[in-house]
Amino acid sequence: MLRVVGVVIVLVIFVYALVDVIRTDRHQTRGISKTAWIIVMIVLPLLGAVLWFIFGRPYNKPTAKPVRHQPTAPDDDPEFLRNLETRRRDQAEDERLKKLKADLEAKERGLNEKPADSSGDAKSNGFKPGDAKRTEPDPHDTDELK
Repeated sequence: MLRVVGVVIVLVIFVYALVDVIRTDRHQTRGISKTAWIIVMIVLPLLGAVLWFIFGRPYNKPTAKPVRHQPTAPDDDPEFLRNLETRRRDQAEDERLKKLKADLEAKERGLNEKPADSSGDAKSNGFKPGDAKRTEPDPHDTDELK
């Protein structure tokens, strides 16, 4: 019966020390690295636990926890405002792309509806294929200068 109690006590100390090593921040361990402490605990269960409590465990000095200032309203939160501006830019870009796509589709529909024969275009305007359409003189026409 005494052996069973001794084994249970050693097992409880080992498990407690191992959990303590695992939960401790790796920057706060003393002596050797956190991984090395875990290896020592597994290889030498009782001795490792005693060594951990004496040499490896961090001091019980209270560490200063970072003070977090929570914004009281969304318009006070810089992260929210940054995300809001990004969403507005993305939405404006999406609208611009949709408009450009609609314009492109409208132009493609307009090109598909026009007849491929150029003579049909001239007839619809009231001109014959041989007629020249001149409403104003060509500024680059050099025939008059000769």
